Amino acid sequence: MLNSFKQIPAAAKQDGVKKLIVPCPCATDIPLLAEAAAAGLVIPILVGAGDSLEVLVNGSPLAAEKYELVEENDPQQVLGRAIAMVRSGEADILMQGGAAPHELLDALRDKEQGLLPKGGIVSFVSVFSLLKREKLILVTDTFINNNPTVVEKQKILENALQLGRILGIEAPKVAVLAAIEQVNPGIPSTLDAAILSKMGERRQFGKAIVEGPLDIDCALSQIAAGRKGLQSAVTGNVDIYLVPEIDTGHLLAEALVFFGKMQTAGMVMGTSRPVILNLPFVAAENRIVEIALACLACPKGGTNG
Repeated sequence: MLNSFKQIPAAAKQDGVKKLIVPCPCATDIPLLAEAAAAGLVIPILVGAGDSLEVLVNGSPLAAEKYELVEENDPQQVLGRAIAMVRSGEADILMQGGAAPHELLDALRDKEQGLLPKGGIVSFVSVFSLLKREKLILVTDTFINNNPTVVEKQKILENALQLGRILGIEAPKVAVLAAIEQVNPGIPSTLDAAILSKMGERRQFGKAIVEGPLDIDCALSQIAAGRKGLQSAVTGNVDIYLVPEIDTGHLLAEALVFFGKMQTAGMVMGTSRPVILNLPFVAAENRIVEIALACLACPKGGTNG
């Protein structure tokens, strides 16, 4: 099991070099891509206007590494070209590059040309490194889904469980968060949490132990849970936090980073191939961890440069 950010790139290198494609890369992407290439994680593929790409690469650290350029002079076609190359197997990983987040997500969901399997849902999983113990925790959804239904929450949880397995968490403990720890028909998130918890009891999430509804103090502390009459293997030792909606998820992620000084990285889940977003609450030094996570998430036997 991977317990720290330092372990993730080392584990990713063991799976071989992957091809990472970037539509309309930004100047800030180039040093990151050079670092990932030098580390033996990826071969970057840059898609865009040929002259602009040459200007970005020439004189940069990436110029000394192995990379590929794909010329696409129509700005309206660059993202689609990159996604098509991922779909065809010419690339393993898609990175946001210069695409706007909403544009990228819409393209991923396209029924004909996107990367979303039928019946799936795109969600974002944030991975945090705890400060006082060597352990990684997952929080979802922290960016994409605004007010998911219980059916959508089921799929969001399944996406997070998939990333948990990639990190080696074989029997994850899941806290389904709500405002209170009691089921209250007037608070829909508690009803959703109770349903997901019952599904967990009936092994619909495999080996995962799913508990909910849990408020944040019960999730974090067995003592607090005990005071409220809750006895669960999840309380005080959570691997995955499933939030009720985007306000909670995004604010929690930012609070952990900006108030709590915790390190974070993350990845889009639910797509047929790994996708990396450029989110403002992810520190520059942790974007290499995101690339390594994406490498670990690649299906075995990818293009392998």
